[in-house]
Amino acid sequence: MIIDDCFKLGHIVKKHGLKGELSILLDVDYPEDYTELESVFVEVNKQLVPFFIEYLQLNGDRGIVKFEDVDDLPVAEQLLKSALYLPAENLPALEEGQFYYHEVVGYTVVDKSLGELGPISEIFEFPTQDLLGVTYQSKEVLIPINDDIILRINHDNQTMEVNLPNGLVDVYLEE
Repeated sequence: MIIDDCFKLGHIVKKHGLKGELSILLDVDYPEDYTELESVFVEVNKQLVPFFIEYLQLNGDRGIVKFEDVDDLPVAEQLLKSALYLPAENLPALEEGQFYYHEVVGYTVVDKSLGELGPISEIFEFPTQDLLGVTYQSKEVLIPINDDIILRINHDNQTMEVNLPNGLVDVYLEE
């Protein structure tokens, strides 16, 4: 399994107890959808390694996981700060007009007034606002992700139609 075929579920935060248990943080909208996991991929040395789950206890987006064959502190310590992944086909289906961030990277942004801006190069997730990083005229333009700005997603054409506030792009083009 390669990372491009997966989505990041969360990461391992710290050790829990003395028998190889680990505290995890899930970075998903609905953590409760993942209470019955049988296995996950853990990123170890830039490779995805499958780990089978003995048990998983979730409380909101935090939890305690016990992996098979991780029975002591030295083994558990090797997994600290590692990212957790699942195959992309495990993602829940979305309603019309919704999208997962990882799937729109590379899509072309088309503004209602300005026309084609350029490709989405990155998604920035901040506590107060998530942003699209778009390359326009060799500059990075940050576009807020919200329903008032993003009008439509066309997955077939890999485009995102937006209605940007007046002057937003100009801020990035000024020298």
